[in-house]
Order: sequence, then C-alpha cells, then structure tokens
Amino acid sequence: MSELFTTASIRHIETRALARLPAGTLMARAADALAQATARLARSLAPGRPILALVGPGNNGGDALLAALRLRQWGFDCRALSLAATAPTLAAAADAAAAWRECAAAGLMPTPAGDDETALEQALSDSPIIIDGLFGIGQTRPLQGMAATITRAVRQRELPVVAVDVPSGIDADRGTVIGGTGGIAIRAQATVTMIADKPGLHTGAALDHVGRVLVAPLDIATDIAAERHDGRLFDAAAAAATLPTRPRDSHKGRFGHVLVYGGDTGLRGAALLAARGAQAFGAGKTSIGSPGGPLFDPGQPQLMVAPEEPAFGAFDVVVIGCGLGASPPAAARLAQALAQARALVVDADALTMIANDQALAQALAHSTAPKLLTPHPLEAARLLGVPADAVQSDRIEAAQTLAARLTCTVLLKGAGSIVADPGGAWSIIAAGGPALASGGTGDVLAGLAGALLAQRMDCTAAACLAAWTHGTAADRWQARRRWSGGLNPADLPALARDVLAGLNEGCE
Repeated sequence: MSELFTTASIRHIETRALARLPAGTLMARAADALAQATARLARSLAPGRPILALVGPGNNGGDALLAALRLRQWGFDCRALSLAATAPTLAAAADAAAAWRECAAAGLMPTPAGDDETALEQALSDSPIIIDGLFGIGQTRPLQGMAATITRAVRQRELPVVAVDVPSGIDADRGTVIGGTGGIAIRAQATVTMIADKPGLHTGAALDHVGRVLVAPLDIATDIAAERHDGRLFDAAAAAATLPTRPRDSHKGRFGHVLVYGGDTGLRGAALLAARGAQAFGAGKTSIGSPGGPLFDPGQPQLMVAPEEPAFGAFDVVVIGCGLGASPPAAARLAQALAQARALVVDADALTMIANDQALAQALAHSTAPKLLTPHPLEAARLLGVPADAVQSDRIEAAQTLAARLTCTVLLKGAGSIVADPGGAWSIIAAGGPALASGGTGDVLAGLAGALLAQRMDCTAAACLAAWTHGTAADRWQARRRWSGGLNPADLPALARDVLAGLNEGCE
C-alpha cells in the first residue's frame, strides 16, 4: 500500500529538504529521473525522434529543461520551447533560473513560444517526444493563452509525453481537469512525480491523463518520513497483505451467513448477482430474500431462500438495496434491517430511499453496527444534497463528508474508487476501469464486500479488498480482449475469485 501526500504535505517535505541540501540538488535529481524515464520511452519508439522540453515559468520548467540537457549529453536530439522569453526571476524559482543558465552555457537555450503559433508549429513539425514541464502541483487556474494552445497542439498530434510531477492542467490533489469541462490538460504516457505519490494521479479524470505513474523520491526518505501521509493507495501488495487466511480446521459457521435482500419484481437479477458475489468470496452461507416474494437461483442451488420478512438480526451480514425498489414494503424492510442487522452493506435502491427519507438516514447514522455504503457518484450526490458534479470535483472530500455524516465506511465507486471511514482516513483503489460500466457490476461488488464482512474483516479492509479485487478482475478481462465493452456481470464473481486465488498463491 503506497502512501499518498497532498500538495500541502509535499511542500512541507520539500521545504525541509531544501533547507539542508545544497542549492539545485533536488532539481538535479528530478532531472535525472525525468531523463531516465524519457530515454526509456524514446527507446520504445521508432529511432530518431527528437525530444522537446516544454518549459514553464517555475521549477517544473527547470526540471524539464535540465532533463533535456541530460538527454542531449546522452546523445539524444533535444530542444526546448518556453512560455517565457527569459529565465525565471522569482526567488521561488531560483533553481530553475540556475538551470536556464547551465543549459544556455551548454548551448541548449529554449525557443520562446511567443504570441503566435509559428514557433510552436516548427517545434512540433517532426513529431517530437514531449517532456511536459509547463506547470506542476501548484497550478490552480485553467491553462490559458499559449499554454492552452500548446496543450491542444500536443493532444491533436497525439505526441508521446512524459509529464513532470503531474500533467499540466490536472489538479494534483483532486484528479480533476482544472477548469472542469472548460479546461484542458496534457495527456501523458508516463508521469514522473517527485518526492512522493499524489492522490490526484489516481482518481477521476486524471486516470485518462497520467499514463504510468513513476515516483521519484529524490533520495530524501528522511524528510518524507517526517511528514504524515494524507491517504493511501490500495494496490496489489496491500490486497495480498489484507487477504485473510483460513485454518485447515474450518467449517462454514466460521465464515458467516450473508443475507442479500433486494431483487423486487423486474429487478430480481440484481440480488442474484450480489448473492453470487458473496458466495464466490467465501461466505459460509448465503441467503436471498425479497419484498417481491421467494427468490431462487436455479443456476446456484447452494444459495438459500429467505422469507419475505426475515429476521435481519439472525444473519451475520445483511447486504440490502440491490434491486430493492422503493415500494412501501421495501422501505419497511430497510427500516427493519437498519434497526436489527449485526453488520450492513447498503447499496443501490436502499441508498436512494435513505437520501429521500430523513428518518431512514437518522436510523443509519445512529446504528452502531459495522456499516458500509457503496454509492456511485449520483447516489452520493443525493445523500449529500449536492449536484453530481460537486462530488466528482473532489471525490475524496465527498467520501469523507458522507462517511462522517452517516457514521459509515463509504466506498465511493468510479474511476479511482475512494474508501473513507468516519474518522476521515481514506484510500484510493488502484484498480477498475471502463469494463465495469455495465449494470449489475455494482451488485456483485456489494456481495463481495458482504462476504468479507461476514468473515470478520473490518469495514475499511473489506471495502478496499472487495473493490480492488473487483476492479482487477475487470481490468484483466479487458486486457485479454483489448476492449472494455461487454463484460457480463454474471461472470465477475468467478473472475474476482480467481484474482483472490492468485493473491493467496503469491502470484501477485
């Protein structure tokens, strides 16, 4: 599990390091890391392509320019294009100014982009490999003027890009394109992020811009360790460490009884998918109940049928909401589950009813049982009483707010799913993609999480492991077919179980 640091935390680390190191040390190390990553990219492409450093006004520009000098010394054809005609003069960019002087002395002077596009057209005419040093983690305003023009030109030509720290135009804390739908950002094949990893590289729109993320710690481990991380990236290593083991002397009673309650008329498949997910992830027993009457899965005879009005407290975990509908009986069963269940996974229609009924929301918030909510962005927006765009503009904050308000663990689904607990701790799931954009995949996820809760895993660990395994299963399915459409949600339980089996065998 990798540690994630916000921009404020990175600044604290950087300040400590700069205070004890000779001037220019961090920039020199950053340039080395950039040059190595760019050289690897260049060697993977047709030989002879030049390298163009895009040089912004700050230290990111200095990193890019100095990396270009390193690459030229290694034999690459390197040039530079700058937003400004002269070196930076701000005290905050003193290292960048020194880099400009070093490069000028070596004969690598950036060409000013100017106010027209002539210099830009010439610089891009031979399809160079780009080092994006326009702006970094301190950027708060949308790309404008020549910076936006350069970004559009690079994107239109689909040029290969190595980004410095963060692709220009991407919010390093939130993963959004700065400026929203009116903004623009660089699309990179690789992002070399300095000092430590950032949350905005792993969630939201950023996932279509960052490419492969490479962390360059710049040999300042002591300074990094002195700053408490802000969040975590839940990856394969974290999943392997989280996976519970089973003693050989086991029986089904040790692994819990999950009730999946939902699947009203016309929506019955949703509950069946969730129940299959629970069974695939090792629940000792799985039952299905529905306000629409008995629900039986002939393809899965091991799944038991619960009564229409079950004793919710008799089960170790209740997964409620998948295809539940919004009828009066459904609302009554939800209220009973919130009052009686020993542990809860709340999904789909149950979330909508809670958003629309203050009494249900209060019952959820006051319940002392372990509770996991699994909303997609629109469901989270309803629960928070805000537009969906507001959720997506800061996914981490939205998940934290919802977790605190309803005293639940929240799994906010989407690109770079967020898991937040009521105390404010959060993780980003390093798995999942467009193959999951199909009705029914979320029902499977709810069942997976329910099974892990039934095996006495805490809510945060269950949410992270279920989401990572679910996402990885879909990612592998997509990689095998080289297309993201058409994943059958009914196949997901077995695919996810295979991912877990690989972890258990040490295959990750």
